[in-house]
Amino acid sequence: MGQLRAVPGRLIRGVVGALRGRDLALHAAATTFYGGIAVVPASLLTLRLTAAIVGADRLAGTAGRVAAAFPAELGANLAAAKLVAAGLHLTAAQVVAALLPATLYGEGLRRSLVSLVTGSTGRERAIGWRGRLLVLPLLAAGPGLLLALLLVLPWAAGLLGRGGLSRVGAVVVSFLIVWIVLSPVVIWVYRVVGPARPRWPVAIAGGSFAAANLSGFLHGFVLFWSLPLNLGLPFGGFAVVGAVVAVALWLYVLHAVLLVGYVWTLQLDRIVAAGGRRMP
Repeated sequence: MGQLRAVPGRLIRGVVGALRGRDLALHAAATTFYGGIAVVPASLLTLRLTAAIVGADRLAGTAGRVAAAFPAELGANLAAAKLVAAGLHLTAAQVVAALLPATLYGEGLRRSLVSLVTGSTGRERAIGWRGRLLVLPLLAAGPGLLLALLLVLPWAAGLLGRGGLSRVGAVVVSFLIVWIVLSPVVIWVYRVVGPARPRWPVAIAGGSFAAANLSGFLHGFVLFWSLPLNLGLPFGGFAVVGAVVAVALWLYVLHAVLLVGYVWTLQLDRIVAAGGRRMP
């Protein structure tokens, strides 16, 4: 019992020690850059693959209702609707062209994770292409994850519209849905995309914990987007510029959480391994 009580302290000290001397802010910013390039083409590919499975008309109706539930401030709902419409009608040439920027996110993740763990990316050959290939299964699983969201989120949105306790229930349900959908993605990143591969049970625990935090921050982003803020104020009244910067900042925060979660998972794996070696 004493050893179990000491685990949280050892984890915190291990994470702080592992991050000492590493520029977490720079790594999160670099990953955000790659993610900013990849987010639209990856979303388009996911929509196109999903439409090929369930049919474009059916997906358009379901995804359209979810897009309409996005906050109307600065046209977030209109942007989501346009994204859905574009994804449903991608041509074969556009699908092939979108693969290059979509897989760029895998390169960014791999580079950041390798550098965060080893301090350098020069020790690994073909690091960019390795990251691109390792992220392909996530793109292939995209339709299943998207369908899970589209099947349940409209129901949660209906609860949100009722007000009262139903509103609280909608937020809880939405949090759980996003957590469940993100968990296999983060687990794959920690166990496969990352250079130091923790044991599967530890990767599952660490990935699920990080996914819960990411779900919370994503809901914070939705709340932020619905606030009556003048995002163009620091940019001479250019609201579009302010909106783009706001999205980039939230992506930066999400990637910082993702990277810290990876270091946390590796430290947990070391503690588990050390505990196993001490067992008789």
